[in-house]
Amino acid sequence: MTRPFTSRLRRATLVLAALGALGASPWAAAQAWPTKPVTIVVPFPAGGGTDAFARPLFAQMTKNLGKQFVIDNKGGAGGTVGASVAAKAAPDGYTFFMGAVHHTIAPSMYPRLDYSIETDFVPVGLISSVPQVIVVNPQRVTASDLPGLLDYMRKNPGKLNYASAGNGTSHHLAGELFKLQTKTFVTHIPYRGAGPALQDLIAGQVDLMFDGLGSSATHIKGGRIKAIAVASDKRAPGFPAVPTAKESGVPTYQVATWYGLWAPKGTPKEALDAMQAEMKKALNSEELKASWTSLGADTPNLYGDAFGKFVGNEVKRWAEVVKASGAKLD
Repeated sequence: MTRPFTSRLRRATLVLAALGALGASPWAAAQAWPTKPVTIVVPFPAGGGTDAFARPLFAQMTKNLGKQFVIDNKGGAGGTVGASVAAKAAPDGYTFFMGAVHHTIAPSMYPRLDYSIETDFVPVGLISSVPQVIVVNPQRVTASDLPGLLDYMRKNPGKLNYASAGNGTSHHLAGELFKLQTKTFVTHIPYRGAGPALQDLIAGQVDLMFDGLGSSATHIKGGRIKAIAVASDKRAPGFPAVPTAKESGVPTYQVATWYGLWAPKGTPKEALDAMQAEMKKALNSEELKASWTSLGADTPNLYGDAFGKFVGNEVKRWAEVVKASGAKLD
């Protein structure tokens, strides 16, 4: 009796295991994420601040995992076109969205968005944070410091113009906030991303820009544009010679550009957890720490729900700035 009973027990165990495997999540059966290339939607053209942090991060993750992370640049409408595309992507763990502070400004500037950054995405983590920097083309603007720039603006209202990455971006709102706080007037010229805006600034087609330090960093170091001041109360890592707006007589002017990662709503928790773990590993690498310092950035530690709460607070904060500044789509 013992042998037939043992045989039946073994068969029953194998059947239960097979049934369990059939009902199990594909993620549970998978060896490890990712098993194929992962697409990162970047909602601005190449050459901007989002791109400046996306490419080193995902190159490092590709190196660590031996799996490809592919940057898909989809620019337009202040980053909202790419966000809309990402929000509608299949939530299978193989499409993520790398957005920025711009996407917490957009709800106040674009009232008819077909997505919500707070409800159509799952927050993964904050990638970097850099202060905004006031940069000028030195051939068009001769001021060497913020007091000199302000003096020129007040004596020549409307003569200078500033480029932005697009309507409703942090570049745009940083410029409007600057005008509000300094009681000056500068004409806004929106572009389809920070990359094209910077190229025209370097080429002398526009006068100045309120840019995220990450995208301006290499051009400042190369002498193609001049940094007048960073919009913070402390000097930026890697740029000790650039004074702050506070030091330069505008203590209330503080604007940071941050970049974060989201996934489409419904993305499996296993994929989110794996992405977070790999992000932390990459961001803590010596290579990225050095790269972030060279771009004037801090390395944050904000993931999941904590990042989501931060995003919600930013949406409210920028709504107040939009209202106070009277910023409008040009």
